[in-house]
Amino acid sequence: MVDSTMESILSVFNVRWLHPTEECDLPLENEPENDNSQLDIIRQPSPHPVLPQVEPELLPISPSIVADPQPGPSKLSQDGMPRSGSFHDLHIPVKMMEEFLRLAQDNTAKDLETCGVLAGSLQNRAFHVTMLIIPKQESTSYSCQTLNEEEIFEVQDMRSLFPLGWIHTHPTQTCFMSSVDLHTHYSYQVMLPEAIAIVMAPMDTDSPYGIFHLCDPHGVAVIRKCELRGFHPHEEPDDFIYELCSHVHMNPDLEFDVVDLR
Repeated sequence: MVDSTMESILSVFNVRWLHPTEECDLPLENEPENDNSQLDIIRQPSPHPVLPQVEPELLPISPSIVADPQPGPSKLSQDGMPRSGSFHDLHIPVKMMEEFLRLAQDNTAKDLETCGVLAGSLQNRAFHVTMLIIPKQESTSYSCQTLNEEEIFEVQDMRSLFPLGWIHTHPTQTCFMSSVDLHTHYSYQVMLPEAIAIVMAPMDTDSPYGIFHLCDPHGVAVIRKCELRGFHPHEEPDDFIYELCSHVHMNPDLEFDVVDLR
């Protein structure tokens, strides 16, 4: 199911699904690094990583009905093309989403969520995601909580990387941002306005993935003022709380590393 889903996703970007019998140039998370230059990197100040912290479910409410399940559309410019406003562009490796689904497939088969942190750098006034970090975590069918957060900070700090967002699966649900997801992403977006949240929903044939952020200023204000935790409904907003990103570019040539800390 994952294969066929990702084939349909990546066909949009003319990228093949790499089968186990084919050669893959993706870096292996367990492959030893012989490049000692990483130890000589001058560390630059960078935001402290904010990680997907999930409160336990307080009420027996399905997460699919406690947030706006329909995101706002990407903002368009006068020529009908997506516009990013004041955001810097952010480039994502196309193959990274494929690799994340592969790393998550054991959990997905058990109906458990998997989450990861996206890290990268700013080059030529554009952010580039160059690392996928899979932290130690505890998962349920509707939530995922990271553990040992200091390990993630150490990985980012050693390579002078910014936390550029996060990615997680909805194993059996549709592609949307729950109330917990919105609060998690708020912590990323207040640090870096360009930060993104990727939802991978392999069972959703209509929208198998989505790249979202909070609408600014309206959605950011709604979540900032909300003091509730766990899965909960938000008051009916005057506008969308979150939307599809318009500043993101899928880059088939961008290389990335995987660090699996589990």
